[in-house]
Parts: sequence; structure tokens; C-alpha cells
Amino acid sequence: MFAAGYGANQFVPLLALYRRTLALTDADATAVFGVYALGLIPGLIFGGRISDRRGRRPVLLAFTALSLLATAVLMTGQWGTAGLYAGRLLTGLVSGTVFTAGTAWVKELSGDERAGAGARRAALALTAGFGIGPLVAGPLAQWGPAPQVLPYIVHLALAGSALLMLPRARETVSGARKSDPPGPLLPPSASSARFRLVVVPLGPWVFGSVTLVFTTLPGHGTGPTGVLGVAFPGLLAAGALAAGVVSQRLGRRLYEAGAARGSTTAAVTGLGIVAAGCAAAAFATAFPGIATAATAALILGAGYGICLIVGLREVEEIAAPEQLGALIALFYSLAYSGLAVPFLLALIAPTIGYPQALLFTAAATTLTMAAVFLSGQKSYRARPERNNT
Repeated sequence: MFAAGYGANQFVPLLALYRRTLALTDADATAVFGVYALGLIPGLIFGGRISDRRGRRPVLLAFTALSLLATAVLMTGQWGTAGLYAGRLLTGLVSGTVFTAGTAWVKELSGDERAGAGARRAALALTAGFGIGPLVAGPLAQWGPAPQVLPYIVHLALAGSALLMLPRARETVSGARKSDPPGPLLPPSASSARFRLVVVPLGPWVFGSVTLVFTTLPGHGTGPTGVLGVAFPGLLAAGALAAGVVSQRLGRRLYEAGAARGSTTAAVTGLGIVAAGCAAAAFATAFPGIATAATAALILGAGYGICLIVGLREVEEIAAPEQLGALIALFYSLAYSGLAVPFLLALIAPTIGYPQALLFTAAATTLTMAAVFLSGQKSYRARPERNNT
């Protein structure tokens, strides 16, 4: 999962390089970044379902091998956008499958440990990969030789190492489960009030927040970056995701405290921090600078971390074992729908400006927060039993 997260975000600082070498417009750059979602969604939807029936290990083995091909295709992007689109599409397919099957596997391998241990470990592995990928790729692209090739070599080594280690991991899907007929595309647990009123509105802001750090802030909120150049977007992304790692501990504590008294405090807190981050990003685009961009990135990253861990914990509580992969897939699909946020901003910003567009985004997040507080509170207090149908 770490290698998949690394592979997904190694592209972030390189996007600034491709903007220059391939003369990409804002819309071009956002589209190249966002085509990842076209591969991601089917990977999310079907990866968890397939691993629920066929086993976690064979699915992760196959798609970790495919990640090597995806990165090799990205290397050809130095000659034109076709390689970037194809590579990002394959990366999305790999990521969606590995995230869902891997999260379910980690949860199952965590066994009878403290509640939430699986969600915490999965979120940590993903976020660490998301953050370290751009942190390493940025400096390599800025100061290393072959800047459009060398950064990708690191991921090839990571994915290759993971491929060698996976066969030794214990399979958790039993033979009896493998013979079960496929379940519905939407697992029954998705109809629970807690999922509909808390997880569904929360989900898009998981990546709708931090993706602004990857796409919008580097192009419009940083101002001159001096000698840092291409490395700065990577540092910005790494800082945001480091804040995400730290905030996950707070999110877990808020979730556990809220669950004990029937409260949506954790979800509301995460959404409130995302709203503050969007407002800070609006300020950064109005007054570009390294300090204003870094501040916005840290706030957005903290909001991302809390929303991610809260969403995964809710899914763990709601899903029956045979539906876990499918419900995780649905949550990640909701989370990654947030990739549309920077694309929508790129469409409306030429008319109203990025500061105003980001303030509208902050307002939308605030409305979501209010909806979760008002309607989600009642569903959470009911604390329905885990759906085992």
C-alpha cells in the first residue's frame, strides 16, 4: 500500500516540470492529473469485490506487477502527453485496486487488536506513501540527472520489493468465502443511515481538500520559489501529508470519544478544518508566497487526515466481513470524487478568480459540515448493529 501511494503521488512535483517542458495549460495539467480517476474508479469498485471472493494476495500481486508497467509508461511522457495520460490511467487502476483490497487485508491481518487498528495502519501506509513520493521525486527532478526518468526509478524499486515480499503474507479470505456468489455492486451496509448521512457527504472532501495542494497551490499560490523550483511542489505536498499523518491520531481520538457518546464530532472537526484550509488557500492565491502556500497546505493536509481516518473507521464499524472490501471500495470512490474539485476550480477561476472560487469551496465545505452535524447526529446516536446481511 505504501508503494501504491508513492506511485500515485510521485507525479505531483513532476507536473510542474511537464507544465514547462510540454507547455501545459492549467486545464491540460488538471486533466493529466485527473485522468487518474478514470482508472481509479473501476479499480475501486471491482478491486475490493474481486478480492472479497478471490483473495487479497493474488489481487495485490497482479496489480503491484501492473504498477511497474504504469510507471514505465509514465517515463515516456517526456516525449508527449500521450504517455502521461496512459501512465496516469494505469496508475489509477492500480491504486484503486490496491487501496481497497489492501485496506481490507490490513484490517483482517490486524485481527483482534484494538478497534480501529486496521484502519489506522492502512491510512498511515497510504498517507506515508502519498507524502514521501513527492518529497523524493521533487528534489530528484530538480537537481538530479535525467529529471523525467530518475524520479520514477525509485518507485520501480519499491514496487519490485513489494512484489517479492507479498507471497509471504498470510491470506485472509477463506476457501468458503471464495466460493460465495458475487454480492451486489452496492453492499447492503451502504444503505445504513450512518453511511448515507455521515460517510457519503464526508467522502469527497478527503481528497477534495489535499488535491488542492497538488494542483492549485503550486500554480497559483506560491509566487517565485527561487532555487527550489520543481522541488517546491513536492515539499508542499509532503508537508500537507505529514500534517495528515499527525492529524490522524487526533481524528482517531475524536472518533472514539464521539462514538462513546453518539456524536459526529470527529467528522465535523475534519470538515471544519478543510473549510479553514480552503479559506487559507484563497488567501494564498490572493497573496502568493511560500509562507501563505505552506500554511494553507498544512491546514488542508490536517483536514484530509482526519476525514480519511474517520471515514475508514465508520466503514469498519458498518460493514459485515464479507462486505468489507466492497464498502471500502465505495468509500474510496466517494473520496476520490473529490479530484473533481481542482478541475472545477480551473473552469470557473478564469471568470471569477481563484481567491473567490476557493472561498466558494470553503462555503460548500461549511454547508457539508452543517449537514453532517444536523442529520448525521441522529443516525449516529442510533448506533445500529453491524449489517451482516
